[in-house]
Amino acid sequence: MKYWLMKSEPDVWSITQQKKAGVKGVPWDGVRNYQARNNLKKMRVGDLCFFYHSNIGKEIVGIVKVTKKAFPDKTDKKKRFVAVQVRFVKTLISPVSLEKIKKNKTICHLPLIQQSRLSVMPIDYKSWKIICKMGKIK
Repeated sequence: MKYWLMKSEPDVWSITQQKKAGVKGVPWDGVRNYQARNNLKKMRVGDLCFFYHSNIGKEIVGIVKVTKKAFPDKTDKKKRFVAVQVRFVKTLISPVSLEKIKKNKTICHLPLIQQSRLSVMPIDYKSWKIICKMGKIK
C-alpha cells in the first residue's frame, strides 16, 4: 500500500461532499498537471490518500481510499489525463493545517511544502503516521 495527498478546493469538492458520495465514491478527475497525472497513474486499489482543502482552509481534513486505479478522465476532451475512483474513509478529529506541517521539522520535506502547486503527491509512511497523530486519528 502507498500513501498520497490529494488537494481539492472545498468550494468545488469538499470532504463533506466526498462523505455524501457513499461507498461507491466518485472519480477524482479534473487534474491537469502532468506530474500529478503520473502520480494518479501510480495509485492502486487500497491506497490511502489525505484529503486536503486547498485555498480555503489549507488543511488536511480527511482520508479517502482508492477503489479503482487510473482510467481515462471523462472531463478531458484531449484524452491526456486520468482519474481514479476514491471513497470516503474518515475525517480527521483535528484538521492538520499547512502552518502546522511547515512547523514540524520531521515532515517539512513533503511535496506539499516543496511543490505547493502540485495537486496529487506521494506521502511517505513515516510522515503519514505523524500527520495521523497530529490529526488525532489512529
